[in-house]
Amino acid sequence: MADLQNDLRPSATAGDLDDLAEPYPDDGVITAESYEPVSDPDDAPMVRAHAILAAHPVADGYNGLPWALKRLSYYDLELGEGTVGTDVPRLRGGHVGALFWSLHLPEGFDGDRAVGATLEQLDLAKTVARTCDDGLRLAATAGQVADARNCGRVAVLLGPAGAPAIGDSLGILRQLHLLGLRALTLTGVSWASEAGLTRFGEEVVREMNRLGVIADLSGASAQTIRRVLSLSRAPVLCSRSAARAIRPHPVNLPDELLAELGAAKGLCLVPLTAEQTGPSVRDVADHLDHIRAVAGARCVGLAGTYDAGSAHPQELGDISCYPRLIAELLRRGWEEADVALLTWGNVQRLLRGTDFTARAARQRRAPSPAKISELDG
Repeated sequence: MADLQNDLRPSATAGDLDDLAEPYPDDGVITAESYEPVSDPDDAPMVRAHAILAAHPVADGYNGLPWALKRLSYYDLELGEGTVGTDVPRLRGGHVGALFWSLHLPEGFDGDRAVGATLEQLDLAKTVARTCDDGLRLAATAGQVADARNCGRVAVLLGPAGAPAIGDSLGILRQLHLLGLRALTLTGVSWASEAGLTRFGEEVVREMNRLGVIADLSGASAQTIRRVLSLSRAPVLCSRSAARAIRPHPVNLPDELLAELGAAKGLCLVPLTAEQTGPSVRDVADHLDHIRAVAGARCVGLAGTYDAGSAHPQELGDISCYPRLIAELLRRGWEEADVALLTWGNVQRLLRGTDFTARAARQRRAPSPAKISELDG
């Protein structure tokens, strides 16, 4: 127990990785200096958008397909499925190279029910991906995402799941990770609340760093966000947050938190939903412009939120519509290097940083034996 108490001191776990030369390696990350523009002799924004996306596809950070498919008795994602917004033809039409499949549950799921429902979604997601192996491939690391793309497949990463899915147990977190869970949203539980992280919540974040599970902070309180930013040695994610300065939605982030997220090398994925970003493609672009200006080009990405029960802006009705958004950004003068970071490079950096931190942490830290009853009781 003494070892555990030492681990819980803020200076202890934080310092373990500080002696490493480069905690967030940037090898292969696209920069303005290294990016070679795609030839576009016609200089038409849509033509340029397709050309850029062919080289640097979209890594979509939030897609609700697993839960949407639970309602269907039959579907065919390979040939096309009109009852959902995501299928293989539309993924290819939108130049999507990777996407996170959300394992979030409807409100009211908690305890054993949340754990069981999350396991069922994991099982369904794996079954769907394996059934559609001509178009989809399961991935858990940055290398596997790149391999899937090189093989002409769309990489599928599992998560985020809601924090109730771990049932206040680090053992369940470890088992979900073994089953493929890649991200966990830190809301809806006693140990990550409006008051911030409890001692057990801090231990959850440390264990996530050790395993390689990304901390998703969309919807978390400002206190929780700031504590995770100071505690986590891996980059963090806001899987579906836009700019509150433009649209005052509670899940959107104020400028001060966006700036802190950018300083911590985190990533804010802007959702393509009318409720959070506005009713038009221009509104979405306004959020992307704002976040890039406040937090930096390396802090912004895309979250389609397709098949998650949300209404989408005009011209962005399904996952094939990404070229329309990229064309709008090009009309606004976005450099091609920044577009490439937005669509692909920033998520790859996040995944590499998470993998790097996990490998280093596992050399220094054994699986945590912490229990919520001991730390928060």
